[in-house]
Amino acid sequence: MAIRPDALPTDPVALTEMVLALDAENEKLRVAMQTLKEMIFGKRSERLAGLVDEQLALELGDLEADATLPAPADDAPAVKPAGKARKKARRNIGALPKHLARCEQVLEPDTTACPRCQGQLHKIGEDVSEVLDIIPAILRVLRTIRPKYGCRSCTDGMVQVKALPRLIESGMASTALVTHVVVSKFAWYLPLCRQVQILAGQGVHLDRATLAGWVKRAAWWLKSLYELQLRTIRASPRVFCDETPMPVLDPGRHRSRICQFWAHAMDDRPWGGPAPPAVAYVFADGRGTEEIAGQLTGFSGILQVDGYAAYKALARGHGGAIELAFCLAHARPKFVEVYKTTQSPFAREVIERLQAVYAIEAVIRGSSAEQRLAARRTRSAPLMAALKTRLTEMVGQLFSQSKLAEAINYALNHWDGLTLFLRDGRVEVDSNTVERSMRPIAMGRRNSLFSGSEGGAESWAILASIVNTAKLHDLDPQAYLADVLERIVSGRTKSHQLHELLAWNWKAARERIAQAAA
Repeated sequence: MAIRPDALPTDPVALTEMVLALDAENEKLRVAMQTLKEMIFGKRSERLAGLVDEQLALELGDLEADATLPAPADDAPAVKPAGKARKKARRNIGALPKHLARCEQVLEPDTTACPRCQGQLHKIGEDVSEVLDIIPAILRVLRTIRPKYGCRSCTDGMVQVKALPRLIESGMASTALVTHVVVSKFAWYLPLCRQVQILAGQGVHLDRATLAGWVKRAAWWLKSLYELQLRTIRASPRVFCDETPMPVLDPGRHRSRICQFWAHAMDDRPWGGPAPPAVAYVFADGRGTEEIAGQLTGFSGILQVDGYAAYKALARGHGGAIELAFCLAHARPKFVEVYKTTQSPFAREVIERLQAVYAIEAVIRGSSAEQRLAARRTRSAPLMAALKTRLTEMVGQLFSQSKLAEAINYALNHWDGLTLFLRDGRVEVDSNTVERSMRPIAMGRRNSLFSGSEGGAESWAILASIVNTAKLHDLDPQAYLADVLERIVSGRTKSHQLHELLAWNWKAARERIAQAAA
C-alpha cells in the first residue's frame, strides 16, 4: 500500500525510523529479486559461479578437488596444500579392461594367391585392433524341465527333483528380470513407464502395474536385509542424517501429498575408521521431531546434520546423549548468496576464511583421527577463532533483518556444532556424506515425479537403500542384487546369516574367493 503524505509522522525520530525500516525492507526485496534471478537464469554450481575475481575453486560437494586459495583476508594465515598435485581427470582413451571377454573377428582376404605370380601366400603377421562392443539386453524364455523317473517293478517308485523356489511364485519373471527392473529404476532412475516402452520395443507387452508388482515383491524379500542395514547404521556412534520431500499420490484427493524420505548414513573412510559407507532411507508422513525421534530411538552419539529445528529438539529431548555436529556446507552458501547479490566485501572475506579451512581438510583427508585432530587444532582452530571474532564484530554494525546479518547469526547460533570437528578428529566439517546420498532420491523423484502409494514409497526406500549402498562400494548393482535375491529366495542364506549379504561383507567374500583362485 502506498504511503500517503497525511500518514507520515511529524516527529523527526519516528520519521527516521520509518526511513531506515523501509530501506532495510527494500534491501531484502532487492536481494530476494536477485536470488530469484540467479535461481532461474544463473548457474547452479557454486564452483562455476564467479564468486570473486580469483574464481574460488572450492566445490563443497567434492572435497577431493584441489583448492587454489586467494589472498587471505586480514590476519588469516595463508594455507596451501604443500606439494599436492592436481588430480588427473579420469579418462579412458582406449585401454580396454582385461577382464572383459574377447570375441575375435578375423577378416580374411577373398584369395590367398599372389596377385603377381599366382603362388600360394603364407601368413607373415597380423594387425589387431580392439573396440568396446555391447550386446543389448536380450530377452529369452527360460524353460525349466524336471524329468520324472518311475519304477516298472512297483507302483510307488517315482523320482523327480523339487521345483526351485521362485521370487514370484507362478509369475512370468525370473529373478534376473525382476532385478533388471529394480536396478534400472533405483540405480539408473528409469521409471517403470519407460521400461514398459522398452520392453514393448522388443515385442513383450506388459502393463506398468505388472512391473510395479514385481518391484513390490522384491522389496518384500529384501525387507529383512534392509532392516539389518538400517540397524547397523544406527548402531554407529556417528550418524549422518538428512531429509527430502517425497510426493505420494493421494487417490482420494486425486493429487499428491508431500511426505518425506529420511536418510541415515555412515562412512568412516575419511579417517580410516571401521564403519563402511552405507545409507538407508526411511519413509515417513512428515518431517517433524516425532518422526526423527521414532527413527533414532535408543541412539546415542554424534549426529551430523544441518540446522533444521527437529534435530535440535531431538538433542534436547535426549539429555545430552545426542551431540549435534552442524554443517559448514550449509553456513557457507548463505554468505555466497549475499556476495553474489550485494558484492559485500565481508561476505567475500568469510568465504575465503572457510575456503582455507576446507583446504586444510583436503590435505589431512585419509589420515587417522588423531592426526586430523592435531592438524585441526594447530591450523584450523586459529582460523575459526579469528572468523568468530570477525562475525561478532560485524553483526553489531548491521541492521538485524539484513541478509548478511541473517547469515552471520546463523553461523554464530550454530557455532558449537560447526566447530565440533575441532574437538573430535572423527567428525567431518560438513554433512556432505548424506547430502550426496540424497542425489539418487532427487534423480528418481525428478524422473518418476511421485510415488503411487505409501506402500510404493516404502518399497522405494528399501530398494534404494540396498542398491545405493552397493554403488557406494563400486559393486555392479545387477550382479549384487540378483545374487542376494537368489540366496534369500532359495534359502541358501538363512535369516541369521543375513549379515553376509550386506554390501561390504558380500564384496569382501568375493574378493577372498578371487584371491584364493588366483
